[in-house]
Amino acid sequence: MKKQGFLHEFKKNRTLFFMVLPMMILVLVLSYLPMSGLVLAFKNYRFDLGVFGSDWNGLENFRYLFVSGTGWNITKNTIVYNLINLVTSQGLAILVAIVISELSGKVFKRITQSVIFLPYFISWVIVGTFIFNIFNYETGVMNNVLKTFGMDPVNVYSIPGVWPWIICIFNAWKWVGYNSIIYIAAITNIDTECYEACDIDGANIFQKIWYITLPSMKPTIITMVLLQIGRILRGDFEMFYQIVGNNGQLFDKTDVIDTYVFRSLLTNSNLGMTAAATLYQSVLCFIIIMVVNHIVKKVEADYALF
Repeated sequence: MKKQGFLHEFKKNRTLFFMVLPMMILVLVLSYLPMSGLVLAFKNYRFDLGVFGSDWNGLENFRYLFVSGTGWNITKNTIVYNLINLVTSQGLAILVAIVISELSGKVFKRITQSVIFLPYFISWVIVGTFIFNIFNYETGVMNNVLKTFGMDPVNVYSIPGVWPWIICIFNAWKWVGYNSIIYIAAITNIDTECYEACDIDGANIFQKIWYITLPSMKPTIITMVLLQIGRILRGDFEMFYQIVGNNGQLFDKTDVIDTYVFRSLLTNSNLGMTAAATLYQSVLCFIIIMVVNHIVKKVEADYALF
């Protein structure tokens, strides 16, 4: 009878286990041990007593977060921004991937793909500087153009309603090239005989895209959407912080959970409340990805993440 169990596997593949050991230690130290600090979400933290010595206060930190109205607002902003970014960035990436795959000239195709991919390598610090130089009230490009045509300058930094659009446009511009690479790879793996059969049947380019390209990309699209939905309550902190900064006039429309936690750590000594916001964010992300994955598994099990 063949031996089973962990010890048998360890003796049989001990070299592989020793190779993976440094990675396991790294994950344990950097990812799992810090999770013990989540108890701060349920404590009235005091610096003199430490994390584990501070008194328990139950769900008081969570109650304060939502009674103050901050919790609902940052949750709404985070979900809305991520939904818009999901639709714009993924939709544009699919469109760009299809257009690039249909280009005939190899040199032109490579140049176009490189130009579209370039913004991914630009830091959000630089992007924030671009945006400031465009919309700055005194020296911005937009207001200089308005003044040239005899129009009054516009202080965009005092109009919260326009910033969701500005943020989503620049997010799509930065990520469309990176996401399109994944979809181009999916298109490349499509059997060319399918297109040849369509040519024989007299199908035009739009029919080939609709009946061959998009259905073949479906598994990749669903996987990418599921991964993005898993982060639907995690805002891109660097993007929001570098574009908006500490402009209090825009917080109502642009504040997300990540920026709120960061700002709270800088201005507020109540670590318990910031820990509660972080735990709330992680738990909701887990619930959302589990629910969506379950729905996908019911509809088409092969497309689910697990």
